[in-house]
Amino acid sequence: MMDQDTVERIRAVTGEERCSTSRARTYAYGFDASIYRGQADMVVQPLSTEEVSAILAIANERRVPVVPRGGGTGLCGSAVPVKGGIVMDMGRMDRIERISVNDLLCVVQPGVVYDELNRALAPHGFFFPPSPGSGEACQIGGMVALNASGMRAVKYGATRDYVLGMTFVKADGEVVRAGTGTLKDSSGYQLARLMVASEGTLGVITEVTLKVSPRPKASAMALAAFDGPERAGEFVAALIAEPLIPSSLELMDSVSIDAVNRALGGPLPDCNALCMVEVDGEPEIVVKELRTVEEVARRSGAVSVESTVDRGQMASWSSSRQAVMTSLSSLRPGSSSVSLADDMVLPISRIPDAVKAYQEIAERHGVTVATYGHAADGNLHTKMLIDTRDEEQWKAAERTVREIFQATLALGGSVSGEHGVGMSKAPDFIIERSSAIPTMVAIKKAMDPNNILNPGKLQQWESPGIIGDLRYPCDPPRD
Repeated sequence: MMDQDTVERIRAVTGEERCSTSRARTYAYGFDASIYRGQADMVVQPLSTEEVSAILAIANERRVPVVPRGGGTGLCGSAVPVKGGIVMDMGRMDRIERISVNDLLCVVQPGVVYDELNRALAPHGFFFPPSPGSGEACQIGGMVALNASGMRAVKYGATRDYVLGMTFVKADGEVVRAGTGTLKDSSGYQLARLMVASEGTLGVITEVTLKVSPRPKASAMALAAFDGPERAGEFVAALIAEPLIPSSLELMDSVSIDAVNRALGGPLPDCNALCMVEVDGEPEIVVKELRTVEEVARRSGAVSVESTVDRGQMASWSSSRQAVMTSLSSLRPGSSSVSLADDMVLPISRIPDAVKAYQEIAERHGVTVATYGHAADGNLHTKMLIDTRDEEQWKAAERTVREIFQATLALGGSVSGEHGVGMSKAPDFIIERSSAIPTMVAIKKAMDPNNILNPGKLQQWESPGIIGDLRYPCDPPRD
């Protein structure tokens, strides 16, 4: 618990309204969108870099943990206060400070919501492309902290590829302005890039300069059905080798398709695997690329191919893909979809092997697993369907997770493509990056010697397992 003197000193920085120690308020900030829970001692909502600096200086002096928080949409527990202390809600720092399309950039505070930024960019004919699935709620600061992306990463890249500069505050309150407002920068250590995917463990981001891209003039979509994931994977590899880089290419396995069709009334073909391909650009290029997609799909053994340029139909197909997680419970009422091994990334050519391996692992452990994701950049998601009140099902899910990650690493992949590491991937992240962990520890020690910034995450995860501190009625003890 924080002592009253520390509470009063921080309250003097923010005022009563933006600083709370009430049990109800701190409880509400103990969750993000992951499976985990924690309990903060205080929630603060700074309005400026100067306030962030003052709060961190006090927290560092008193050795109080500080967990930066954006929209709370993270799926790995990155924003859960596992060590108590302060949750720093950045949502009130939500100004779009500058849009300069002549310079191909914008400057924003961390609390700006992704979709709101794109609405502001749209009249200029530009957009910020990473396209996370939680775009209606996630905030730019959180996107930078996790290197977020989504279905358009194959063509447009991830958040990291758009960060030109930023202002961040170190644990001791020192303000650092890193990077530039230019498209190129070869001046010394790339500190702004170091902060990307640091998950709030190295500093608190208070301003970001982002590159923006011209909005495509046209788009089209094709839906290709296959008799199995191997055929679908072969299609993905063949399309990329054409060469053709789609704006997105989503893969869904039979479990995902079945769940969506049951929940939403059959919007998708009844098949064993599905690829949803979007192309965009100049109208004549879109028409040409759509034909190529259709040809490659048929050549790869597609049992059916549908195409459209109708925005309503495209939105319907995209919504069906995004509904996988919420639709899974339709397969077994009383069970819930949980995010565990949910964000692996592999060499594109190994996608069929991975989907097959994940299905075999799930069957072996008696767990329902839906596999889907951004196949053209190798990023797969798995969602597990379990009765969250059943301790044995949690244990089976954990065994399934470990084997899925082991299979991913054996295929040359990585445990996280866009969601970060947090807690749910930490044990396997440590295995994957074993030779780099000492360097990460040294960087953390240099920038945060008192270990107040989001402690217990990434390489600091202390438990051998990932099932515990759950936000569900059943909370199995850690082994």
